[in-house]
Amino acid sequence: MINDFFIRALFAGIGIALITAPLGCFVIWRRLSYFGDTLSHSALLGVGIGIFLGLNFTISVFILCAILSLLLIFLQSRTKLPSDALLGLLSHSILAVGLVSLAAMTWVRFDLLSLLFGDILAVSNFDLWIIWVGGLFILFILYIIWKPLFADTVNSDIAKAEGMKTEIANLIYVLLLALVISMSLKIVGVLLITGLLILPAATSRNFSNSPYSMIFLAIVLSILSVISGLFASLQWDTPSGPSIIVASLFIFIISLIPFKKILILK
Repeated sequence: MINDFFIRALFAGIGIALITAPLGCFVIWRRLSYFGDTLSHSALLGVGIGIFLGLNFTISVFILCAILSLLLIFLQSRTKLPSDALLGLLSHSILAVGLVSLAAMTWVRFDLLSLLFGDILAVSNFDLWIIWVGGLFILFILYIIWKPLFADTVNSDIAKAEGMKTEIANLIYVLLLALVISMSLKIVGVLLITGLLILPAATSRNFSNSPYSMIFLAIVLSILSVISGLFASLQWDTPSGPSIIVASLFIFIISLIPFKKILILK
């Protein structure tokens, strides 16, 4: 018999999968995987700030990720360093600052492993509300900015020539990434969030030849990864967050088998 906490974990994982998959496709298309990594690493510091100020972790992590995104845009305009160097600098620095800040709070007890790798089995009914309401909001906003964001992804110059507000769309997309990372923290943890964004999208790209089919298949594969990972975790008593990522990795490896050409989506 499946317990209530496992049912909540399934609904939470599916809710996160529905939003990470389409956002992950844009991460692949726009080559922002390292940027997603940087935002996820900042989540630890966001947790530390939340503990210190008595804020909800989701709120504090989102605020910090949003500030970090704006900081990156500012640094890109003020330095000659390439973007990957800036991302590497920010990613590792803020991860170290987050770990140090949490270690300095000796009066607070918390499970560092659950922050790093997630604890989806511990989600509450309130967490489910945040995930599903927040997820529907993210998908709605993504639908609104789809045209300028996708046009800018394909060809930024043409999109600007047609009068599309690509800068605003890009900023909103970055904030959506920050929001989904803050919501996913409890599910897969700081170190695995980027994997949930990238792996299903990368797998679907191996089978798809259009943007819409890629997004649709990414959602299906992301949900499949969550369900199979959770049941594998239940069966073999493995950590739930890493099990989801391993399931997604296994599906990606299968997608590399030559017979994928037979299954390509039109």
